[in-house]
Amino acid sequence: MPGPLDGLRVLDFTWALAGPYGSMILADLGAEVFKVEHVGTNETHRGAGPYVHGVSTYFFSVNRGKKSVTLDLKQPDAVQIVKDLIDPSGGGIDVLTENFRPGAMARLGLGYDDLSAVNPRLIYASTSGFGHSGPYQHRPAVDVIVQGMGGVMSITGHPGGPPARPGYSIGDMAGGMYTAIGVLAALHEREASGLGQHVDVAMLDAQVALLENAVVRAANTDEVPGPIGTRHPLVTPFQALPTLDGWMVIAGVKDWQLFCAKIGRDDLLDDPRFQTNPDRTAHHAELEPILNEVFARRTTAEWEAELEGVCIAAPMNTIPQIVADPHIAARGMIAELPVAKSQKRIRVSGSPVHLSRTPVELISGAAAIGEHTREALELIGRSPQQIAALVEHGVVSIDQDDQTVEKEVTHD
Repeated sequence: MPGPLDGLRVLDFTWALAGPYGSMILADLGAEVFKVEHVGTNETHRGAGPYVHGVSTYFFSVNRGKKSVTLDLKQPDAVQIVKDLIDPSGGGIDVLTENFRPGAMARLGLGYDDLSAVNPRLIYASTSGFGHSGPYQHRPAVDVIVQGMGGVMSITGHPGGPPARPGYSIGDMAGGMYTAIGVLAALHEREASGLGQHVDVAMLDAQVALLENAVVRAANTDEVPGPIGTRHPLVTPFQALPTLDGWMVIAGVKDWQLFCAKIGRDDLLDDPRFQTNPDRTAHHAELEPILNEVFARRTTAEWEAELEGVCIAAPMNTIPQIVADPHIAARGMIAELPVAKSQKRIRVSGSPVHLSRTPVELISGAAAIGEHTREALELIGRSPQQIAALVEHGVVSIDQDDQTVEKEVTHD
């Protein structure tokens, strides 16, 4: 069944993680995404390892469901191909996504002003470290840079310890997610105005947006938020605790007296330090070692059963454990996708978006390099002879398994 964005056509110039994550969301939702790769790219250029079945799992995981087109954008013919793809009478591209530094696409003749003149309905989405305005706009940025500058690392880790980066690239992926949101908003507005617009998303801005409560506290009080481990600044107990066979997480207590009885610490019932949630938060440093000692006596499963109805409690899973979790399987959150030109398959994270009438279905993995170059060129009316000439002059390259162009070049 077609996805909710069926019929939407995207030309994707993104690379690394932030941009591809955003265009992946659009592809997951059913958009036809043509990913532009450079002529001469090989699998080792695509991304980091580990390499499984000869492909970069880093690249595969965020470029699933996209079509691969190769272009040498330094050549005028390649720039013209892009404009023809954007043209409503040609490729009819609805959305362009890119995550180069501000000004890079304009220097190629492919900036927003250049392409909106070709197609006024074009949604042009730019993901960058610091955005297309402001004093930092031309600075380079990667995930750890925006996490550091955005304050995220200042509140991550344990009190008294060094700054810590969260265990996944929230700096990159937040930028990609907000880009997808911006594209969807601009598409909705286009239905009323008939016009496209420039979507400008900065990875740094996305980090500030996600700081929510920390920003509110810092901007409106004298508090300077800092690292607090796994706990919550306003609710106690709310954290990870060691158990006999691992770790578990608990979130709040409905009834403190019942909680004390369940954990076998009746001596805490009348302790004035812990009577209310504000009391417990104020005296967290005294409460935590008590809870650590208590919870280490029993297994995670035993504590889950004991605390049911008293507080929200769950195991702290490792990544292999969550990959194997039956609930995750039931929700379709681990997808097995084919490797291009192969019978092999690679497992990746699924889409968290579940729709009742137009379900999200992940079917294809990352395309082979240049696998859809011919398809894109045929879309804009390039003849077999013209395609052969473009290949011969290095303007484009074709998937090495597509022998048609090579035969035509040899024949000519």
